[in-house]
Amino acid sequence: MSAQHDTDTVYLDNNATTRVAPEVVGEMLPYFAGKYGNPSSTHRFGGALLRDIETARGRVAELINCEPSEIVFTSCGTESDNTAIFGGVGALGSGGGAEIVTIITTKVEHPAVLQPCRELRGRGCKVVEIGVAPDGELNWDEYGAALAAPGRKFVSMMWANNETGVIFPVERAANAAREAGAVFHTDAVQAVGKLAEVDMAKVPVSMLSLSGHKLHAPKGVGALFVRRGVRVRPFMCGGHQERGMRAGTENVPYIIGLGRAAELAREELCGGVSTERLARLRDRLEEGLMKLPDASVNGGGARRLPNTLNIGFSYIEGESMLMYLSDCGICASSGSACTSGSLEPSHVIRAMGVPFTAAHGSLRFSFGRYNTDGDVDRVLAVMPGIVEKLRAMSPFVG
Repeated sequence: MSAQHDTDTVYLDNNATTRVAPEVVGEMLPYFAGKYGNPSSTHRFGGALLRDIETARGRVAELINCEPSEIVFTSCGTESDNTAIFGGVGALGSGGGAEIVTIITTKVEHPAVLQPCRELRGRGCKVVEIGVAPDGELNWDEYGAALAAPGRKFVSMMWANNETGVIFPVERAANAAREAGAVFHTDAVQAVGKLAEVDMAKVPVSMLSLSGHKLHAPKGVGALFVRRGVRVRPFMCGGHQERGMRAGTENVPYIIGLGRAAELAREELCGGVSTERLARLRDRLEEGLMKLPDASVNGGGARRLPNTLNIGFSYIEGESMLMYLSDCGICASSGSACTSGSLEPSHVIRAMGVPFTAAHGSLRFSFGRYNTDGDVDRVLAVMPGIVEKLRAMSPFVG
């Protein structure tokens, strides 16, 4: 298998998005032309698509081990996060003379979580952002103190960080939230399909967000797990679709694609071979890059996703390294794709207290299903020269 879009490109930015699997494309194609009906129609041509949607719902449910009725299809991970946060907090009530809801989140969440939480702060909620240790692990004392405070509480905590790959102890955190009577949502966009432990029969989260394009389905489709009995106000109104949880005509081809991608991911997780292969590629790249001067792994002391390496090179600028890598046909990133336009160090790296000289020189390499040892060879062949050239131009190097 090859990671290449063409013969010259090595794609190592899979946490930003993944290539759509050929098996997924093949299953989607009939729904663009031959099976184009509206699932809400009363005639058989449209109504037959409802059965196909339910098959896809069952496939997604199997991937995270929940009931199909607990899966709500959305347009993306961001919509899933917004639905969980606005809808979950809305069901608890906030401000206006009612008891104020406390939202507990972390300083290293994706903007799709941080921004809704901060918006709700402006609407009367209290928001507590929990810090992390230098290796990116959760500050458990801060979390425990926030849960111990009186009042109604809503927690939103990512399962795995999109930039560093650091995995949070979600099972432990969700159990603590349940004991405190709090609703617990997890943004599992980077974890679903990569970690077998994302199991809703074992981990007592109230809600979970996932996104299709992080697991070889197309962009524009996601899902929200809502555990039976959890109250959520619909975020989109105006139709009966998704049992009234998400109005709007279903994006049938993409839902079908997400179902097939979930099935493929489950098959790989059950075998365990894919996870081991990605970890081996990641570790080989890490070992090679750490031989370069003044290199350090961000989150290296914590348990991380098997596919993710975030590494800092002191005294040089990350964006410059990315441009040189791109010229060499190698795709990587300096953080979240949703904030890549900024030249400032990411909020994740800043929250970890990474020194200024290394924070600006941090890169993320993230592997996927189609990467090979040849891709690692390409990076290791060009990075020493890039680092040497940029260090020679750096005003921070004497």
